[in-house]
Amino acid sequence: MKTSEIRQKYLEYFKKKGHAVIPSCGLVPDNDPTTLFTSAGMQQMIPYLSGQKHPLGARIANSQKCLRTQDIEEVGDNRHTTFFEMLGNWSLNDFFKKEQLSWMFEFLTKEVGLDPHHLYVTAFKGLPEAGISRDEETAGIWKKLFKDAGIDAADVVGGEHAIKDDERIFYYDEMKNWWSRSGKPQAMPEGELGGPDSEIFWDFGAELKLHENSPWANETCHVNCDCGRFLEIGNNVFMEYIKRGGAVVKMEQRNVDFGGGLERVAAASQNDPDIFKIDLFSPVIETIERLSGKKYGTDAKTTGAMRVIADHIRSAAFLIGDGVLPSNKAQGYFARRLVRRAVAKGQQLGIEKNFLSEIASIYSSIYLNIYPLAAEQIGAELEKEETKFRRTIHEGLKVFKKMAAENSMLSGKQLFDLYQSFGFPLELSLEIAKEGGTAIASGAENEFREDLKTHQELSRTASAGMFKGGLADAGEQTTKLHTAAHLMLAALRQVLGEHVVQRGSNITAERLRFDFAHPEKMTPEQIKRVEDLVNEQIAKNDPVNREEMALEDARNSGAMGVFGSKYGERVTVYAIGEFSKEICGGPHVASTGVLGHFRIAKEESSSSGIRRIKAVLE
Repeated sequence: MKTSEIRQKYLEYFKKKGHAVIPSCGLVPDNDPTTLFTSAGMQQMIPYLSGQKHPLGARIANSQKCLRTQDIEEVGDNRHTTFFEMLGNWSLNDFFKKEQLSWMFEFLTKEVGLDPHHLYVTAFKGLPEAGISRDEETAGIWKKLFKDAGIDAADVVGGEHAIKDDERIFYYDEMKNWWSRSGKPQAMPEGELGGPDSEIFWDFGAELKLHENSPWANETCHVNCDCGRFLEIGNNVFMEYIKRGGAVVKMEQRNVDFGGGLERVAAASQNDPDIFKIDLFSPVIETIERLSGKKYGTDAKTTGAMRVIADHIRSAAFLIGDGVLPSNKAQGYFARRLVRRAVAKGQQLGIEKNFLSEIASIYSSIYLNIYPLAAEQIGAELEKEETKFRRTIHEGLKVFKKMAAENSMLSGKQLFDLYQSFGFPLELSLEIAKEGGTAIASGAENEFREDLKTHQELSRTASAGMFKGGLADAGEQTTKLHTAAHLMLAALRQVLGEHVVQRGSNITAERLRFDFAHPEKMTPEQIKRVEDLVNEQIAKNDPVNREEMALEDARNSGAMGVFGSKYGERVTVYAIGEFSKEICGGPHVASTGVLGHFRIAKEESSSSGIRRIKAVLE
């Protein structure tokens, strides 16, 4: 089954179950300096999982664009990618375990057509010292679902022995089957939400080729091991706990938070553990084969390089499409890293000419109907970055040869200097060294990774001080435009409806760029009405009142929360008369009269279901 079919079937299925389907938010979360990218569908749902009422109701579903930087070193095997789509559905204090598990089983077996004999599931083992019991309710629901499918399913503690024929339901501890953003219950900070989860695995069969070079290939096999036989395709989180007073206790509402990898479900539907053989990647792999003259699957090195290129260019294309251009700062630094690794892998395959834009154009065609990508802009940015890096590689090679001539062997520090100065990924340096007969010191790779880890920690420390809300700085004009953005959001909700929520922003001293959820192009009359409402508030010269309060009090007061935000127990609320009230952490003017005249310079599509406004103060 094609990924587009699975995505469509998923959204239609949960729409029939009473879910409101919301669009994917951008890859760069708004008002959240703790993370570079949107890494899960639930990030935009946090305020609602915490108790705030969602404007579209208590049942929500979507397919969310995600990017996980921590997986970059794993890319090259048959299952890891940096970019992926997460199918998600949520119950906000509505239905719970019975409905969720039944619906997921029906969707996977009836809608996608997966054979239930290849499905295995998990449940939480319990944590008595924290007062959390074994999740026998979940296991019982699964038993009945399997029974109705003609399968007698036994439940056992996972990982204790090799799987027996009748074992389908496996209990695991808090390391595997407890979900919170902070990990196990003991690590949850005050106010953090969490709960037991139930994962769904697809069994590719013991006779199939296991995950390449797996160190676990000869170990005891169970669903949560790493041998490659099993692939997690979905996780149902039953979010009903909160950390209060140092203890994990039941919260006032019970939530369901499901996330499933679209690409992984597609791999399961064709019963092939290599996700790079699904329809999203196959035309890209074919193009890389043509450009390189090499065949996918012939050897681990060639295959791994092709997978890295296919993954990294997809990620880079989506990042550029969301406004993240390759650079040396924050999100742009990761985009540049993706591009450079792809070019380096291309060189290893013998591709000497620029090729990234050609690969990106294939993805633009593949995703045309769901995530329109600006093919020309993305292609131009990739072409520019690839050309620049190829020149850098040429200069770096001169330095590498000089270092090799002057040293009997190269150290990890020298390899890291090449990485810092010329962007040489470790594998590129090792490849060049091998081809030229240059010796690498014992422990050099570990030394490189330690230096890289230190570098990344310093970068994270620096980025932690960035302003929230997409602000370039805290200058006077940027602050004015940030305050104007609050007024504009309130005006948009008045003119277009309360379904309008912020999806991202980027504010400089020259202009504000603001993304919001709305299904159609605004009319000239609507644009004019929004401008008039904002300028009316500016003319009133209302004070901008700042107040710190408990998060619950802020919600009860009607303050707007922004998608993607992670709030603490106390928040700052900015109110402008009776017109606007938002939870926010950025700088604001003292009163609206100083803003000047507000004008919308442009209104356009950002992505499917997302509009973008560019506005100025004159």
